[in-house]
Amino acid sequence: MSGLLNMLHVSVGAILALVLFVLVIFWFLRDITQKRHTVLRNFPIIGHLRYFFERLGEYFRQYFFLNDREEMPFNRATRGWVYRLAKDEGGIIGFGSTYNNQENGAILFVNDPFPVLEEEKLPTPPLVIGAGWCEQPFVARSMINISAMSYGAISRPAVQALSRGAAMAGCWMDTGEGGLSPYHLEGGADVIFQIGTAKYGVRDAAGELDPKKLKAMAAHENVRAFEIKLSQGAKPGKGGVLPAGKVTPEIAMIRGIPVGQDSLSPNRHRDIANVEQLLDAIERVREVTGKPVGVKTALGGSELMRDLAESILRRGLACAPDFLVIDGGEGGSGAAPQALADHMSLSIMESLPRVVDVLMESGLRERLRVVAAGKLVTPAKAAWALACGADFVNTARGFMFSLGCIQALRCHTNTCPTGVATHNPRLQRGLVVEDKAERVAHYARNMQKEMEMIAHSCGLRHPRELRREHVRMVQPNGLSVALSTLYPMSS
Repeated sequence: MSGLLNMLHVSVGAILALVLFVLVIFWFLRDITQKRHTVLRNFPIIGHLRYFFERLGEYFRQYFFLNDREEMPFNRATRGWVYRLAKDEGGIIGFGSTYNNQENGAILFVNDPFPVLEEEKLPTPPLVIGAGWCEQPFVARSMINISAMSYGAISRPAVQALSRGAAMAGCWMDTGEGGLSPYHLEGGADVIFQIGTAKYGVRDAAGELDPKKLKAMAAHENVRAFEIKLSQGAKPGKGGVLPAGKVTPEIAMIRGIPVGQDSLSPNRHRDIANVEQLLDAIERVREVTGKPVGVKTALGGSELMRDLAESILRRGLACAPDFLVIDGGEGGSGAAPQALADHMSLSIMESLPRVVDVLMESGLRERLRVVAAGKLVTPAKAAWALACGADFVNTARGFMFSLGCIQALRCHTNTCPTGVATHNPRLQRGLVVEDKAERVAHYARNMQKEMEMIAHSCGLRHPRELRREHVRMVQPNGLSVALSTLYPMSS
């Protein structure tokens, strides 16, 4: 019997070896005869190792080879800071900072020799958006808010966690251009509805803005304001892209588009080709909804803001947007052409001061609230934005990190390993809504808390008192210059 078993094992082994040999020969012949890949044609079989390591290279570098301050788009030190805030562990480090405070562009705050005492601190006041210019102004309580992320680009449990966490922290969440889902509303958070170029959620059969749907959207109590999106920093001049694999029946219904087809937004609003038409659209949306209306855009220079200011002054303050969301060229997106993501539009470090300066120069600063966005995921970057003149800071990727994002760079593939940017139920299972909602709230609260700490160290009672003279920017020679010297207008 044992002899028979040995013979059987030998025969099975021989068969497996033969099958393996045939597969290797087939693989060899296929590689050496194909005409697409030079490496495989010259080095059959072993050439596949090159592509294997190329695919895994970015992940090896992320965890093993790059130091804490080298990685892009967010380095390990920055991500670690955000994770600690989201876990309510505090932003405490030991032995010293790895931040190079002599590197060109480094942000330094001017500490006051006599900082504010505990009993001298004041709570950061809320700001009203649209006061005196619409029927239902919006009282915005938080300086830190959730930037535009569409349901579709991110998953159902991600939207649910953001909605619940935003309600806990008292901040708003932006729907993104993908329309309003039930999951945006379920947590009870304040919501800003974004009207993208495809007008998802408020479009008619021809893709134009439908006043009846717009009015129905405004009837939701939690929808506090509307935002007309001209462009975003990661892809100005390019409409939103949602791959067909993410266009589920539910998402198609919410957006008003066919199921299972790529969802491609036009690169601009067909009815908005100049500043005058933009102001017409703002007035039209505000008249229908009775709520504040803002504009989101990335900037290539100061021309748009100057044209906008001139038109507002000529037509009257009633036509002005109630808020501006300025997105830097370093902003993120689930899917964007590299040519635009790498090289199009100004960074928030340059565009934000330009916007505030034009508003100050034209006397419109009190009329328009300013929201800054673009990699402002840490309290220091957010405090810098307030010092430049912003009223609020929006962040998307900061809140994605609070949901558990590990920067796998797979947002556009529907294979996000943390369940944030995928519709795969198996992957979504890892994102536990109740736990992640707590982390979203912790991140928002701790961002605000550490911004307050920075302000108090500067001798100020709350962060809204930050001004450009409280910030210095390191120059190429390693020496710092006051932000009020680089951009003197609003100081």
